[in-house]
Formats: sequence, structure tokens, C-alpha cells
Amino acid sequence: MDNRDFRDILGKFATGVCVITTSADGVPAFGMTVNSFCSLSLSPPLVMWSIGESSDCFSDFEKVGRYAVNILREDQQYLSARYSKKAEHALHDGDWEEGKSGCPVLAESLASVECEIETRVNGGDHVILIGRVLSASAGDEAKPLLFYSGRYAELTEQ
Repeated sequence: MDNRDFRDILGKFATGVCVITTSADGVPAFGMTVNSFCSLSLSPPLVMWSIGESSDCFSDFEKVGRYAVNILREDQQYLSARYSKKAEHALHDGDWEEGKSGCPVLAESLASVECEIETRVNGGDHVILIGRVLSASAGDEAKPLLFYSGRYAELTEQ
């Protein structure tokens, strides 16, 4: 199976869309769009996501010890697009505020989860970042931004 076929098959699994945000000494606040986020454990509270070794943010994430997962609302597609562009990851003024752990958190996201990196695991051409949850919060009820089969999708009521 070639990479494109495999990617198309995996695209049949609908996911939410998140922007991972962080900052550290010498690294200004930045964010990158991902859909590889998932929960790992309730006790202790752990989450995980992965970053490709070819990502232009890879070396920055090697330097940081904390990050925030910002789960986007359906009307925040513009944030997903903004932080998915290569070499354009600096957080825009007005998009974020400082979270409880000191991580930058996107304002008005559906939910945010602030984490300390507990473990980095090599996984093929990606590194999996397992984070211990330091703080979590949810905004007002809204629908999530979804990604399915290579494009944004909407959650419909049944």
C-alpha cells in the first residue's frame, strides 16, 4: 500500500481539530494545527498527540516542557487554517491568553487542556507526546470543528 492510499483510508476516521500551543524560554508563543489528539488515561489524567519529524515545529517542541491542546469550535476553521501554514505559527495577538499553567491558550476555544510533557515516544516518522494534564476547562456549549476524508465536516443533530 502506498502512503497516499493509507492516508486516504485513515481519513475515514472522523476527528476533532485542535491547535497545540506552547512557549518557552527563547521560544515565542506559537501554535500548530493537529488532529492526532486523543485521551490516554483518566487516572492519572494523560492525553497524547503526535508530531511529524518533518514538521517545521518539530525542533521547537523538542525544547518545551508544556503545551496546551485547544479543541476548536465549528466556527473556528480560520484558526485551524491559520496555524496549519508552514512557517506561520506565531500566535496572533488577540487569539490567546495565558492559561493557569502559564501555557498560551486560545481564547474562546471549545475546550483547552494544559499539560506537562511526561513522555516522548518514537513512533515511525512521528514522535508521540504524552502529557500529564495540569488544568482543563471548557467554554460554552458549541459544536466541534471536525475533519473527515481530507476536509472539514459538520456535526448534525439526529
